[in-house]
Amino acid sequence: MIVSNLEVPYYAVIFTSVLKDIEISSYYKTAKRMEEIAKEQQGFLGIDSSRTDIGITISYWKTLNDIINWKNNLEHKEAQIKGREEWYSKYQIRICKVEREYGFEDL
Repeated sequence: MIVSNLEVPYYAVIFTSVLKDIEISSYYKTAKRMEEIAKEQQGFLGIDSSRTDIGITISYWKTLNDIINWKNNLEHKEAQIKGREEWYSKYQIRICKVEREYGFEDL
């Protein structure tokens, strides 16, 4: 499902990553848990994610402060450390303000 029809303006955190050659099950378990707790955070609006050779996860937030609070969530911080130490060979985070959106859906 693609997140759509959010009320602008809002913020998007774009997390792009490349995994090391790892045993993938613990990574996916943690990724699922991060999505569960993100949904409980104030200001969370939705998430889109895909993984092939690179992973791209975009989470949507009402405010920059909501993003900072998510970044500083204790369980999320633990996952960030594990990501740097065990899972990722590279990642990039971009934070963008979305001022306009549009889309298409063939019903």
